[in-house]
Amino acid sequence: MKPTMDEPRQTNTPEFSVSDIAGAIRRTLEGAFGRVRVRGEITELKRYPSGHIYLSLKDENAKLAGVIWRGSVSRIGLQPENGVEVIATGKLTTYADRSSYQLQIDRLEYAGAGALLARIEAVRLKLLEEGLFAPERKRALPMLPRVIGVVSSEKGAVIQDIRTTIARRFPRSVILWPVPVQGEGAAEKIAAAIDGFAALAQDDPLRPDVLIVARGGGSLEDLMAFNDEAVVRAAAACTIPLISAVGHETDTTLIDFAADRRAPTPTAAAEMAIPARADLLAQLAQMQARLLSATQRGLNERRLTLAQVERRLPDLPALLRETRQRLDDRGERLRLALPNLLAARRATLDRLTARLPHPRERLAAQRAGLALAGTRLNAVLAHTITTQKGRAGRVLARLSDVPVRAQLREAAQRLQGVAARLESVSYERVLTRGFALVSDAAGHAVTSAAQVQAGAHLSLRFADGQRQVVAQNGDASPSPKKRISPGKPKPRQDSLL
Repeated sequence: MKPTMDEPRQTNTPEFSVSDIAGAIRRTLEGAFGRVRVRGEITELKRYPSGHIYLSLKDENAKLAGVIWRGSVSRIGLQPENGVEVIATGKLTTYADRSSYQLQIDRLEYAGAGALLARIEAVRLKLLEEGLFAPERKRALPMLPRVIGVVSSEKGAVIQDIRTTIARRFPRSVILWPVPVQGEGAAEKIAAAIDGFAALAQDDPLRPDVLIVARGGGSLEDLMAFNDEAVVRAAAACTIPLISAVGHETDTTLIDFAADRRAPTPTAAAEMAIPARADLLAQLAQMQARLLSATQRGLNERRLTLAQVERRLPDLPALLRETRQRLDDRGERLRLALPNLLAARRATLDRLTARLPHPRERLAAQRAGLALAGTRLNAVLAHTITTQKGRAGRVLARLSDVPVRAQLREAAQRLQGVAARLESVSYERVLTRGFALVSDAAGHAVTSAAQVQAGAHLSLRFADGQRQVVAQNGDASPSPKKRISPGKPKPRQDSLL
């Protein structure tokens, strides 16, 4: 007889609740393993605000979830990081809410570099030696790009964050090259997208001015596409300034070293790529205010300087009137200066003329002097001769000796001869013999014909008077004022003796 619908089905299988099963499994697992040491590579490391750290340990074939409670973090022994191979010591237990098992870790020890980190480090050292990470290769980002290119997944919040940030800061054209950001073939497609943007012509309106390569956070395995050598080389060879925004702030990939700028998040990359319109407007307003202030300050300084200079300047109309008056005065004085100068020079000349003797008076004085000198010379000669004669007579009278008298007579004869010769050399005696004394206008005796120039005024003194003549062609002719009366020709003056 079959049981009805209302009757319970009879079975020998025991019935357990979910909690009973979870508890039994937990007791069995903890009893079988107890405290264990597990070697694996840390991945999917997450720190929660509560202080707990959740991670996974993996090897080539499996992955084990793990947790480090807040109370054990300070005693764990090292700072856990993704990609580090460690030996974790703890208790294996279950997490009934998710029907999973996990390792409660209370101690970590380094087991050596992880496989992924070792691979990444090898690529990094290789590219570093080639100079792909050199600082001099970095290029500056444009101030205000026209087009912004993005290499990222078309799904997810990354592209939306970038578009929202750009629209909020300064709306620009955004061109997305959709690529897978993880999994098989992701690295090749990312490198092809970067090369595709760089291959666009310079005048192509679709060519971006700045390029953003972005994805959200994830485990080390999820970010491995951006550690690929092909992607890093494409980023280094890109002719467009490139911003790397892969993962969160704590994540570091090799593309970060080859990019021109690294952003901690995709949103930060958008903020780097485009300035905020409000900031630009505020900066422009500030610069305008500073410029206006500087201009106004410069104008005020110039006005002050001009006012100071203006105060130091004289009254130009008054200065012009004084200059005109001074010019009129100088003109009047200049007009009278030449006649006054001529009158003064004429008065001085008249005074000097009155003080100068007439040439005739000077000649008369010279003649009188010469006559007086001749008279005195004749008187001296006559007195000398008389004295010598008297002295000689007295000497002869005192001397009675014949030889002495003979000597005296000889001496007297010599004396008479000397007296006769002395008297004969007197210029007046010479003039009586037909000779003339020639002198120039200054009264100096002329002794050579070479001293006489044509037209020179000469004075000829004779025994009975004086005449003025003018020399012509080397011959003396009578002066037009006083001509010499013709007479018998003068004898040739060969000698004064």
